[in-house]
Amino acid sequence: MSRHKEVNIVTDKTISQRKLLGIAGLGWMFDALDVGMLSFIIAALKIEWDLTPEQMGWIGSVNSIGMAVGALLFGLWADKIGRKHIFIITLLLFSIGSGLSALTTTLFAFLVLRFFVGMGLGGELPVASTLVSESVSAKERGRVVVLLESFWAFGWLIAALISYFVIPSFGWKVALILSALPAFYAIYLRIKLPDSPAFSPKNAEKRTVGQNVRDVWSNKYARSTFVLWIVWFTVVFSYYGMFLWLPSVMVMKGFSMIQSFEYVLIMTLAQLPGYFTAAWLIERMGRKFVLVTYLLGTAGSALVFGQAETTAVLIVSGIFLSFFNLGAWGALYAYTPEQYPAVIRGTGAGMAASIGRVGGILGPLLVGSLVASGHSIGFIFALFCASIVIGVIVLAFLGKETRQTELT
Repeated sequence: MSRHKEVNIVTDKTISQRKLLGIAGLGWMFDALDVGMLSFIIAALKIEWDLTPEQMGWIGSVNSIGMAVGALLFGLWADKIGRKHIFIITLLLFSIGSGLSALTTTLFAFLVLRFFVGMGLGGELPVASTLVSESVSAKERGRVVVLLESFWAFGWLIAALISYFVIPSFGWKVALILSALPAFYAIYLRIKLPDSPAFSPKNAEKRTVGQNVRDVWSNKYARSTFVLWIVWFTVVFSYYGMFLWLPSVMVMKGFSMIQSFEYVLIMTLAQLPGYFTAAWLIERMGRKFVLVTYLLGTAGSALVFGQAETTAVLIVSGIFLSFFNLGAWGALYAYTPEQYPAVIRGTGAGMAASIGRVGGILGPLLVGSLVASGHSIGFIFALFCASIVIGVIVLAFLGKETRQTELT
């Protein structure tokens, strides 16, 4: 299909590519705001509720348990009832859960609500990237999806600002309420959003969920599925293990909570050029090149960050860690939907993301356990470095290039 025809599809649905990116990106930004703020809230709750390292790890992990469940269930449903409906349901679930979690006074209640928040987050992200992927031309798809992912950096940036200025003065509950309220505006915008032009209700009715799951692992797609599952697991395992603990790690290295928030804010700014350079390269050099290059950059930065003993090395390595890791995330979200046809695209992307979230469960728990048992931060970050390298090797040798592939 030519670029001209694909643009017409979007126009006929009364929404421009720019508006689609804006509406999808807003939800993505609020998701990142919540996840980013959680890392700062964990550091604050440690002090207020006198949490142990294991309890701190569980806060991050229960969020990822919800994301694993949400990515799987909502990915399956996206191929049955459409991308748009899931898009609205997931953001609603996230917004309400996040707002209610500000009212909790016990760790148990907070964990329960974080599970539902995680379900909304985990379900929305692969469905959003699938919807956008199916609505733009092959020549622009990679760039647009990476730009969609760049909204994550804005969300993290706002999270860092709120955490730096609000949490120390007004507390974590006020910060959570501030993060939840704007998301309802994004829900309002999504009601007018057309569904993906690639989604066919008639085709969806003819197919069962079981058939879609089996097809993801059929001979035609098994190799792609294997590669995606390995890469998603290693990337999410390392990302949540490192980034949810980032403010706490800074405190462990001797900085005050205020100082750690300030330095993480500086590191967060590096996410934006990471996304924008990945968006520029992805249509010129291909998905695999960007993923392999940026993941290797992430691995090297993680190794240096874990061993850093001076403030300068810590900040510089943290900046490169943010730059490369978030650029890789953008490429991964562009790469994933391109592995499958429309009838199983939501299922395939959702299952890959769900497997990744299992890594997100284990990462924070592993950090909490290793810190409690006396292992150094350098050793812990070296493990994450090794995890990323495994994903790179599998992708480099078994992954297929999908640049400018026409989606069917």
